[in-house]
Amino acid sequence: MIRLLLIEDDLEFAQLIEQFLQSRGVRTTICDDPYKALVYKLNDYDLVLLDLGLPGMDGLEVCKTFRAKSDIPVIISSARGSVSDKVLGLQLGADDYLPKPYDPDELYARIITVLRRTQTKEEKPRNPFVLDEKGFDVLYENQPLFLTQAEFEVFAQLLQNGGSIVSKEQLLHGAPSIHSESGNSLEMIISKIRHKLKAHSPKKHIVAARGRGYRFVQ
Repeated sequence: MIRLLLIEDDLEFAQLIEQFLQSRGVRTTICDDPYKALVYKLNDYDLVLLDLGLPGMDGLEVCKTFRAKSDIPVIISSARGSVSDKVLGLQLGADDYLPKPYDPDELYARIITVLRRTQTKEEKPRNPFVLDEKGFDVLYENQPLFLTQAEFEVFAQLLQNGGSIVSKEQLLHGAPSIHSESGNSLEMIISKIRHKLKAHSPKKHIVAARGRGYRFVQ
């Protein structure tokens, strides 16, 4: 269920919005005091719907304060028709601006769109592996794996192919040092890389695709 913090001093209007959103599976908390809103735990919510015309404090100031301490998505809702308000709100970090009056269906559509966009950004994983091409090594969380030349040539190909399967033939062609490191085969090189990776991460990052080759898993 989506959790929405609605900051709106028109309680009758806020309750109508709450009833509509509840029918769409959105749990809404109404706050009509901007000063009280500032002490809410934003981690308890997925999104903020913020009115600009609040008593005692402009909604733009509330938006600025929220953005200074949280990345929670914010949709500004206002009857003020000033373009400068809209521009400033977006510059302060609001994710969308919805002029009043608006259709509740449009509000719900914007909520879903903003959440989809922001959650996609948040869920994109950070790759802890970095190629150090000058040092012929790979860093994991800024720590070197201390690979040999052949190990680097093999692992670099896997990293650069971003999770796609790399055939054994491709790996051998791109790792000429395998033949100069006595007693090494591709399978042995892979085994040695896995052993070095295990000292830094419990996850199995190199996966064999039977009969096809190997691929890197983040």
